[in-house]
Amino acid sequence: MLSVNVEQRFNVKFCVKIGKPTTETYDLLKKLYGDECLSRTQVFGWFKMFKEGREEIGDAQRPGRPSTSKTDANIEKVGENVRQNRRLSIPAVAELINMHKETVRQILHNNFNMKKVYSKMMQRFLTPEQKEIRMNICADVLQNV
Repeated sequence: MLSVNVEQRFNVKFCVKIGKPTTETYDLLKKLYGDECLSRTQVFGWFKMFKEGREEIGDAQRPGRPSTSKTDANIEKVGENVRQNRRLSIPAVAELINMHKETVRQILHNNFNMKKVYSKMMQRFLTPEQKEIRMNICADVLQNV
């Protein structure tokens, strides 16, 4: 399913191909999409680009540096360091693997489901294996009482 913006761009491109004027194209989009219609400036901009020969209806690549720190290898490095020493602070882990502190915090929070508890990094939720181990220990304790 196309997003509303992409669908509207497709319609603008169609109107350019059949020779509709810009204002009429905007009016048709406004009538069809109502409040979800692209702004007049956006419609006129896309109309101009399609009239000049643009074929793609998707967004163009934007300049900027791509994120290179949240790779699988770096996520694994963060996990290894925290598993080896749970008392490491986020800045310490970041310094060990030469990564930004906020990136390390996001990896711990999003990928490993951990949060800071006192001075340790702890998982927020138990894994199914940890739950089973806890249940077995509790059952053993109850049997021995």
